[in-house]
Amino acid sequence: MSTEQNWTDICHFNDLVDNSGVCALVKEQQVAIFKVLEKGQAHFYAISNWDPIGKANVLYRGLIGSVADKTVIISPLYKQRYCLTSGECLDDEARKVSVYDVRVEGDKVQLAVA
Repeated sequence: MSTEQNWTDICHFNDLVDNSGVCALVKEQQVAIFKVLEKGQAHFYAISNWDPIGKANVLYRGLIGSVADKTVIISPLYKQRYCLTSGECLDDEARKVSVYDVRVEGDKVQLAVA
């Protein structure tokens, strides 16, 4: 079984606004992709756009913040905080969102797909 990831182009690097998110449809799943400036460096994160508590595809519209050295997205509906690296909900241990590998290759933002 191969452990190689397949990467798909999502958008150009410059299409993303600093400290905000966009939504992309990848294999019929909505994925929220974020470009976050941390200490002057751009970092990219990708999670499911589905808010399991609000039951809506809205996470890309959330507020970006940090809690105890974790970069989080705060749901625009009920304000739960989701860690952008692990997907864990900091406000409800029973909830979690999917996390995807994301990278920049040249001027393209790419997402790992199964």
